[in-house]
Amino acid sequence: MEFIKGLLHQGFSFAGPLVILLGILIFVHELGHFLVAKFFGVRVETFSLGFGRKILKKKVGDTVYCISMIPFGGYVKMYGDDPSTPIPVEEQKYSFTHQKVIPRIAIVLAGPFMNAFFAFIIFSVIASIGERDIQAKLGDVAPSSAAYTAGFRSGDVISRVNGQNVERWEQVKKAIEENSGKVVDFDILRNSQPSHVATTPVSSVNKNVFSTKDTVGDIDGFTYLMKGPGIGITDPSGTAAQLGLKTGDVVRKINGVEIDSWNELVEKLKSDAKIEVERGGDGKLLTFQMPTFNDLESLGLESSELYLSSVMPKSGADGAGIQPGDKLESINGKKIQRWDEVVKSVQSFDPKEEALRVTYVRGGKSNTVAVKPQIVSQPDATGIEQKNYALGVVTGLVLATPHTFLAKEHGAGKILTKGFDDTVRWTKLTALSFLRLVQRRVSAKNIGGPLMIGKLASETWKIGISPFLRIMGIISINLFVLNLLPIPVLDGGHLLFFVVELVKGSPLSFRKLEIMQQVGMALLFALMAFSFFNDIVRIFSS
Repeated sequence: MEFIKGLLHQGFSFAGPLVILLGILIFVHELGHFLVAKFFGVRVETFSLGFGRKILKKKVGDTVYCISMIPFGGYVKMYGDDPSTPIPVEEQKYSFTHQKVIPRIAIVLAGPFMNAFFAFIIFSVIASIGERDIQAKLGDVAPSSAAYTAGFRSGDVISRVNGQNVERWEQVKKAIEENSGKVVDFDILRNSQPSHVATTPVSSVNKNVFSTKDTVGDIDGFTYLMKGPGIGITDPSGTAAQLGLKTGDVVRKINGVEIDSWNELVEKLKSDAKIEVERGGDGKLLTFQMPTFNDLESLGLESSELYLSSVMPKSGADGAGIQPGDKLESINGKKIQRWDEVVKSVQSFDPKEEALRVTYVRGGKSNTVAVKPQIVSQPDATGIEQKNYALGVVTGLVLATPHTFLAKEHGAGKILTKGFDDTVRWTKLTALSFLRLVQRRVSAKNIGGPLMIGKLASETWKIGISPFLRIMGIISINLFVLNLLPIPVLDGGHLLFFVVELVKGSPLSFRKLEIMQQVGMALLFALMAFSFFNDIVRIFSS
């Protein structure tokens, strides 16, 4: 019963934004077919948003315009589109089937290409009104990394790369990836003072499955990610513990000013400061007055990065007696400073070894235990299950919100260029996504249906107009690419039939067309059922 209630709640909460988003995109798609059909003199009998029983309808000229009950689609019915129906000679000039091949191809392509054009308009509008984007600003640069050795420091703002002005993190990342083995010049601002760093990105295996490049340039430690203001208590009898602070608390405000990162906490936490912390993730803030202190160490405070928020039952760590709140100190005698060092050490475990020697701190005392990592299966970013060794522990690390800014273009030329670039980029990404699905390099579990679209529409609608428009543009691109696939029933399937007709000089037989249409319809319904099943599984899982 709870599952049914959850399903209904999801459906109703998504209805408004979903209907707006899909309604506009379906209208745009069918409008493309409609306009080009009218251009070639084809009579359009019905222009429908939705399928099934007509809710509203009005006839204007030869066309009945209507809204139908099932909102997940639409159609334009043209006179003479059924080749089995005889058409009087005097009416054949209005018939879709009796048009030459090129006009029919144009009419079929008009729908998907209208979606691509509409996406270009949307992305151009976004470029003009602006959207939040990640700033070209470094996060935490680890002292042991190549980025630190090259001269970068935490908080550096990248202003130019190879003489080109940059604002977005994506611009900097692209420049690094495209210049493997070449010296790259970075103009930076450090504490508002200009500086310069030159370094050579090394060739690295490209982990982005949605790229056509096997290797890209990389600078180890070059990241916008930052530790958040989560705290760990180093001394259970220290000042911070006596105040009532606990491991896992997240400092949200210092003297009424919101903070986002650990570096901000270190910089702004002073004696006699009033701090407000969140405990347990419930959003409620507890207030503490800080006493006089010299540094965080004297307070008994540090980042929560190496403290454990949870331990999986029946895992290697659980069997060895490790508990939530413990701090990992070393693995096989090697001192740990960052959580990614824990991950690398565990995942590189040699099964020939009996176990890892893990040293942890509890109550101010160090303990060393033997932990046998277990192979676990977890989905990666693409949804594909990956098997890796794991201790069965979860870090207490809290990541800070990346530095963002309102990115917008000025001038018609730059706005349209950005709109076109985003259209091309998302078209390539969408096409690659379909290819990777076929290659099974991306899990089919990522395929979503109306409930997933509704969730995205609902969430972005609450955030603001730019995120909502971006989702609309991306889905419009998906409709563009999906409808070009050579599957009968879809526009791409009709295009395939017309190309065959153009090559062989005569249309396929009605019987062959009928069989392929039935196969296409079965495939389409199977895809819709699968996507809806994925949506239900997501709701049930959440």
